[in-house]
Amino acid sequence: MAIALGKPGVDGLTEVVGVLREWQYDGAPMQLHPGDLGWFWRSGAEATAAAVRTWSRDGQILAVGLLDGPGLLRLTLAPDARRDEELAQQLVEDVTEPERGVLPQGKVNIEAPTGALVHDLLSEDGWRADEPWTPLRRDLTEPVQDPGVRIEVVGPEQAHVFAAVHRSAFDGSSFTDERWHAMAAGLPYADARCLVAYDGRGDAVAAVTVWSAGPGRPGLLEPMGVHPEHRRRGHGEAITVAAAAALKELGSSSANVCTPSSNVGAVATYKSAGYEPRPEVRDLYRDA
Repeated sequence: MAIALGKPGVDGLTEVVGVLREWQYDGAPMQLHPGDLGWFWRSGAEATAAAVRTWSRDGQILAVGLLDGPGLLRLTLAPDARRDEELAQQLVEDVTEPERGVLPQGKVNIEAPTGALVHDLLSEDGWRADEPWTPLRRDLTEPVQDPGVRIEVVGPEQAHVFAAVHRSAFDGSSFTDERWHAMAAGLPYADARCLVAYDGRGDAVAAVTVWSAGPGRPGLLEPMGVHPEHRRRGHGEAITVAAAAALKELGSSSANVCTPSSNVGAVATYKSAGYEPRPEVRDLYRDA
């Protein structure tokens, strides 16, 4: 049967989140995680559904893409479909032709799992490798040490605290209390936690959101940030250790995060918290 490109709509997001959970396993290349959809959900269910694309054959979803910005498609495939020739050819056609409604004209990027055939075909078609990112992983089979600072799990009453730390940590962030509530109402947040770290004076100094994909599957940190007035004091390491502990409590097999390799401070922070770097990954891009 032919491969069909689709938009799931709000009602179809449950199935999409479900397959993304099933596709997560330890040893997999860094790939789109249900937590990525969960973080996008801060813009609401309708916006999330509008940003999702699926590729299906005979009613079975084989690939999921998230338009995480106007020119970035974050793509992942079912583990047994990464070298599927028919699927790869269809993906290339759909992302190359703007009228298909996936990517616009001009410069665009695609993130896809390392080793997927679509990578090879896009490279042959003239797409080039972009700047490197470093995935890092912490195994959660062993106990996680105490982070050494006060950590609180954020509920609706503390949404403003999390939002304030996040806005301070990321230049240009428009994250608000309302966006936290929208995110927390999303399907993936049932398996997620927002954490805030406090220093000895009681100031909120760092924040992180962790996303489980279910017991025995890899979890994700997205995002993690430290208030700029409280950096270089070990708070990033502390909140990252706390993130691992929260994911272990949720039943995750490992804690995973990905950061630009050029952000040497972030890479060092994760390593100091027990996260081990994995081979670098690169998006593919097409010039305008």
